[in-house]
Amino acid sequence: MLGNHNHGSLHSQHAFGSFQGRTREGLTLTNRRGMLKAGLAGVAGLSLPGLLKAQAGSGAKSGKSVILLWMAGGPSHIDTWDPKPDRPYMNRGPFGVTQTKLPGTILCERLPKQAAMLDQFTIIRSVDCKHSNHEPNMVMQTANLTNEPRVNKEAEKYPALASVVAKHHGANHPSMPPYVAFMKSRSHLAFAGYLGKQYDPFLANQATRLPVYDSVGKDTGQMSQAGAFQLPLGLSLNRLSERRSLVGSFDRLRRDLDQGGSLAAMDSYQQQAVDMVIGRRAQAAFDIEQEPAETRAKFGNHLWCQQALIARRLVESGVAFVTIDLSYHTASGTWDTHGDNIPPYGGIKNGLGPLLPLFDHLITTLVGDLSERGLLDNTLVIAMGEFGRTPQMGTQDSTDGRNHWPNIMSMCLAGGGFRHGQVIGASEPDGGTIRERPVTPGDLAATIFHHFGVPLDVQYLDNRGRPIFVLANSGQPLRELV
Repeated sequence: MLGNHNHGSLHSQHAFGSFQGRTREGLTLTNRRGMLKAGLAGVAGLSLPGLLKAQAGSGAKSGKSVILLWMAGGPSHIDTWDPKPDRPYMNRGPFGVTQTKLPGTILCERLPKQAAMLDQFTIIRSVDCKHSNHEPNMVMQTANLTNEPRVNKEAEKYPALASVVAKHHGANHPSMPPYVAFMKSRSHLAFAGYLGKQYDPFLANQATRLPVYDSVGKDTGQMSQAGAFQLPLGLSLNRLSERRSLVGSFDRLRRDLDQGGSLAAMDSYQQQAVDMVIGRRAQAAFDIEQEPAETRAKFGNHLWCQQALIARRLVESGVAFVTIDLSYHTASGTWDTHGDNIPPYGGIKNGLGPLLPLFDHLITTLVGDLSERGLLDNTLVIAMGEFGRTPQMGTQDSTDGRNHWPNIMSMCLAGGGFRHGQVIGASEPDGGTIRERPVTPGDLAATIFHHFGVPLDVQYLDNRGRPIFVLANSGQPLRELV
């Protein structure tokens, strides 16, 4: 059983007074001062205008987006999307099954809403995740099979697929960050690594007011503070605008010296940078209170469901990639159901059991809402963890726990303009190994890149300047979908 790890703060503290103007700290914001620094980038010549300029030069945007529902810990495939009802109890588990909208296809009985609209989903039952582990969760989010930080000191530098998208596709609107994540633990997400911190996720936790849950999923009654968009005492929006105008006056004095138009272009990037703080687009996207009460009620009050609603608002406003860390605690993940005698994980019945109706409501409400708003064809929804779980229950002296099982896992997808209403691959009768159509992390990455129009041969440079292919372990878009 893996314990909790303290990874420390994402970035070291910086002195706001000196700005550290040439330091690229990206859009990952850990405090109010960090948000201000990013927001003032347009008037202080800092990193954000350069990032916006880089995004502008990355080519035409496709309008495509991804919402990744990251089931941290590794959900049991046998007790979700690949049930084995005819097997002995210690293999099949405590749950029954339900028929779906796809004739001959069954799901766990605790996923009735997804079963009723399975024609809008693709279930993959043959994902090969042999190299995947967690704390940190790297392989499935990077497609790099050597991404195991315990044995490879370079592993944490391999960029997240979302960061590759942030660099080579960018946001779908210039006032929005390209990659946003709701993060419960640093060990649950892959970051930009070699690509640079400017392609790290914008951490959404401090940008919106949401209920605060404890490590076992109990609502504390408290609300998080959306401090990321608040300016420190003494610095008003008017002062920020005045400072921008002052810089603009100096720029106009120098403009006739610039024959290539770069100053005029930089003005637009500075404007975009300021708009990320004093503009209303980003703030409005993170403000769930601006959503009609009827829609908020449809999603419900649970933290994860509210995050899913905000994710929809974000892609609607121009974010390209949103990851939601579906976990209550900061160790290996809430879906790490080893057994009832290993709190706070629980086993299958008491640990996984309560999660499934919640997840069923979350994913079907999200997909339905995206469809109603005309966003589903452009938005690929992915739900997965880092591996499956053992075919036999009762591991680690538990009643019905299941251990890690990287030989095979299941996952589901919806939207993105792909062909759905199908099951890809199959496991052996006990669910322990792949029987047909292995799907690799590289195949998943290639499918995401195809969705965004990112070249499959995309590369990045390591610290020595050596090129590395993102899909070094190969991978092709899933032919059944495209």
